[in-house]
Amino acid sequence: MEITPAVRTPIRTALMRGLRRRCPRCGEGQLFVRFLKTHERCTECGLLYQRDYGDTLMFMIITDRIPLLAGIAILYFGIHPNGWLSTAMFFGALSVPLLATLRERQGLALALDYLLRVYIRDESDELHGGRAYVRS
Repeated sequence: MEITPAVRTPIRTALMRGLRRRCPRCGEGQLFVRFLKTHERCTECGLLYQRDYGDTLMFMIITDRIPLLAGIAILYFGIHPNGWLSTAMFFGALSVPLLATLRERQGLALALDYLLRVYIRDESDELHGGRAYVRS
């Protein structure tokens, strides 16, 4: 597997590939080994998915907080659950989509991280000719 240099993948294309849980660069390799465990590199093009562990944490936090913020705004400005059942249904309606889309949001976070690495040049990154990272 040869590591290919950075190609400016269109933003929309990379994001759609991430949502489909595919490599944001080539669109062929799968992102996940198991439920949320990602491959270290793309099996097709050799892209290192996370240069530093935790690079995608910020993107995951943002995609988690936006629906929660919408739910808090709904509570504050509109719906006021009266009983325990309506409260449980409201928080279930907020949490089920968050849990159901966890892999898609993780793929989107990896795609955003890839785009950040491509469009904001860092000479030490292997995407731009830096030394290839080998995990020991």
